[in-house]
Amino acid sequence: MKPGVRWIVASIGILFFLGNGLELCGAEPPSAPTNTVPRPYPERLRWWAEGRFGMFIHWGPVSLKGTEISWSRANTNTNCPNKGEIPAAVYDALYRDFNPTNFEAGEWVDVAQAGGARYAVLTAKHCDGFLLWHSRASDYNISATPFARNVCFELSQAARRKGLRLGWYFSPMDWRDPDFRTDRNGVFLQTMQAEVRELLSNYGPIDLLWFDWDGKEPVYDQASTYALVKSLQPNIVINNRLDLGPTNTDRQLLSSFADYYTPEQSVGAYDDQRPWESCMTLSARNQWAWGGAQDGVKPLRECLLMLVRCAGGDGNLLLNVGPRPDGKIDPAQAGRLREMGQWLQTHGESIYGTRGGPYRPGAYGVCTRKGKTVYLHLTAWPEGSWNLPPLAAKALRSRILGGAKANVRQTEAGLEIEVAPANRHPIDTVVALDIDRDAVGLASINVPDAASSATKAKAPASSADK
Repeated sequence: MKPGVRWIVASIGILFFLGNGLELCGAEPPSAPTNTVPRPYPERLRWWAEGRFGMFIHWGPVSLKGTEISWSRANTNTNCPNKGEIPAAVYDALYRDFNPTNFEAGEWVDVAQAGGARYAVLTAKHCDGFLLWHSRASDYNISATPFARNVCFELSQAARRKGLRLGWYFSPMDWRDPDFRTDRNGVFLQTMQAEVRELLSNYGPIDLLWFDWDGKEPVYDQASTYALVKSLQPNIVINNRLDLGPTNTDRQLLSSFADYYTPEQSVGAYDDQRPWESCMTLSARNQWAWGGAQDGVKPLRECLLMLVRCAGGDGNLLLNVGPRPDGKIDPAQAGRLREMGQWLQTHGESIYGTRGGPYRPGAYGVCTRKGKTVYLHLTAWPEGSWNLPPLAAKALRSRILGGAKANVRQTEAGLEIEVAPANRHPIDTVVALDIDRDAVGLASINVPDAASSATKAKAPASSADK
């Protein structure tokens, strides 16, 4: 994770085709082509794709300082990019005072599930090299703290007991290791792969492995590292970052072992051909680790629109919390997640198990679909109604999730959607439109600004507002 990235609501997505397969290439790919039908997910990825929403957890001794994890550590290896404000000797000794006695793994799982997250990902090892498990590969780990308990073990037990999918964030980088990216990199590599072996051997089935990158050379013997991972956890889902280097972006897939790409602090563009997941922060300051009492939390509207826009772009959202140094997830962050979960109790059918489209994101909002239902997420309102391009299916009936009525009229020119102001949700009015065929089989539809402009006219047409 990189600090200081301003949150935005859209970014460039990527896609390559080679016949019926995917091309892996080092160049920045173009946006996804138009008129595509969603590519089916491999069975191994289905749980992840259908879950749509995960909780990221960045935590470690640095929470004692309230500064950014790893990036606030001063540089001790010129081959690494960190230039933090905390002297390395101070940062590296924080573990001696790290005693999060209020940590309860079950409470973290409860926060994730109350928020509607279907999986969680913990920073088992960040770029500073500190390990949240008991390790023989490195003595710089949680067992050396006053707390001493094995966080990874406890979280894996709680997640499995409560039915939450679990993944590990693992930084292949170690900015503290003097051998890393030097002529002794082979020594570093032995330690790094020993850490991977421990993390994937000692905690039962692990659902996901989230590698990170730092923009420098990837010197991780990727072929043998991937082979190690797959030998230990054959069904694990893996992100794209192990292969990325100075000339790459987080929107590229460079290996057949990489299952999805990972826009950071931005919502990915519509792409129904390659799986993707945006990782974003709840922190109002966009910090990953806990930022202290002044950290703040993003408004509910902003957080819900992250999730809705990811789902409408056919991607996932991995939304980050930064627990406090006492082990508790900050009440403001937990509260915001709880509000998201309350919204999902009513609107979750339009998020979970859906694909993006067929209408691509536009001024009107976004669209999701599953079965024979299209969900129109109307996140902005004109003076009159929304006009959308023609839909290659017959609209049978419509409803607003949470109650109330929408007026949907279908003509050869397209769909006209009108909702009385009193029936509009202040953030996202979700109109469920039942159609006469499988919605996922429809080709995606561009929605030009002109096509989605407001109109007060009501042409005679078939009606789906019953």
